[in-house]
Amino acid sequence: MRLPITSGADNTILRTISRPVKKMDAVLKKLIRDMRETMDIEDGIGIAAPQVGVNIRMALAKLNPGTNHENIIVMINPEIIKHAEEKEEHEEGCLSLRKKWGKVPRWTSLTVKYHNQKMESVALGLDGLNARIIQHEIDHLDGKLFIDRVVGEVREE
Repeated sequence: MRLPITSGADNTILRTISRPVKKMDAVLKKLIRDMRETMDIEDGIGIAAPQVGVNIRMALAKLNPGTNHENIIVMINPEIIKHAEEKEEHEEGCLSLRKKWGKVPRWTSLTVKYHNQKMESVALGLDGLNARIIQHEIDHLDGKLFIDRVVGEVREE
């Protein structure tokens, strides 16, 4: 089921630090399915639970978007445990801030540790766009939006 997207730079839900997920249950499994459907309908490459009004530490990320190796991962309680020193600036947008864009510096590579849908611990090394997607989604779980990190002006379409 498509979920409504929580939006607005001053939205309390988007500005709240999300609480950890303790266990997998039927409600969480349905939320994952609904978030995936919502991300697909909205043509997103990532979506965090706060973006659908739920302040828990869970996000979905579409790795290698637009390629033959595209893969959607579910990250529960994700944490960046290692990252490169180098950062690159690239333009970002957000499902929760439609028509806003800006250049955001992000680490070029990282290792993220999280639990999958079976609540198994996973560590994953990523770089480039995949690393950027993860950083953007984890920011959502920490009550941050990409506009907080923009270098220069936030552009509106």
